[in-house]
Amino acid sequence: MITNPTPQRSLRGHRPQRPSQRTAVTSGYVAHLATRLTERDRWLARMLYEHRVLTTHQIVEMAWPSVRAANMRLLRLYRWRLIDRFQPFVTYGTAPMHYVLDLAGAAVLAREDGLDLRDLDYRHDRATGIAYSLHLAHTVGTNGFFSSLVARSRRPDTTGRLTAWWSETRCTRHFGDIVRPDAYGLWHENSPVPTALEWFLEFDFGTERPDRLGRKLAGYAKLAATTDITTPVLLWMPTTRREAAVRRALAAALAGLDDPSLVPVATSSAEFLDGPADDPTAACWQPLDARRPSIRRLHLPELARAWPQLPPLGNSTSDPAQANGDVANGLLPPSPLPPRPSDRRPRR
Repeated sequence: MITNPTPQRSLRGHRPQRPSQRTAVTSGYVAHLATRLTERDRWLARMLYEHRVLTTHQIVEMAWPSVRAANMRLLRLYRWRLIDRFQPFVTYGTAPMHYVLDLAGAAVLAREDGLDLRDLDYRHDRATGIAYSLHLAHTVGTNGFFSSLVARSRRPDTTGRLTAWWSETRCTRHFGDIVRPDAYGLWHENSPVPTALEWFLEFDFGTERPDRLGRKLAGYAKLAATTDITTPVLLWMPTTRREAAVRRALAAALAGLDDPSLVPVATSSAEFLDGPADDPTAACWQPLDARRPSIRRLHLPELARAWPQLPPLGNSTSDPAQANGDVANGLLPPSPLPPRPSDRRPRR
């Protein structure tokens, strides 16, 4: 017989007090919130608008010195409704916290760029709906690939940096009638020879048949012929076994193209990265060329010299969207690298 049951209120954790949805978008609240935000806070809001969802680990490796410092600031931003969060269910262990843009964050971004909130095509239910999306793991995996590149760019010993990172949504707006890559990236390397490499990323979880991945190359060839711009396609696989199967399908697809040089392809897998510090710039990439098979894995910057037909991109570190005046949906893509810490401490 249970004589002292646990009260129901003890089964609930403390839930931080937050403004209501109506209050979070008022001009007075947004103006008051703007005085409390740092440049890094605003950068994070733009990154969440662009890339939809980021985990605690990804945010820490991109912009914060420690998990504790990040968690303290993220909790404050959550209370202010700049960001929202959820924690997916996993069978074993605990999933990291996932963060999305909240109403106040979208309102701040709109005001900063002189827009109305409706001009951003933002809806809170759509932002948080990714928690139930079948593409959540794929989106988080793609963002993890690029957050590792951002972390590599911030290391003191680095000789290169990621200068552009487009989301799948932005790529679809630009090229969706022909191809729909998972992301677009641009890396600039300064040593030993200044080089630049841009690419489309196909992030594979092993859920598609290899021949279906191969059929995508025809779309990339059509895009290159239409725009007269040859852009490499990098495919990231979970295992070397999966990579071998996909490479056979890609080789068959390239052989069927009228001009295979329009689609430079390289593959890699997560098994080539050992240790907790994943680095996609490591020597893990293998170009796909039946005429000149690569005898070793290349670093990411070396791929720029693996395809002589690629035109030089020059030494400009600007985002192509900035140069082309891309203002789709009101906001330009944010810089992948966070701003430097500010000397001014925001008011609490």
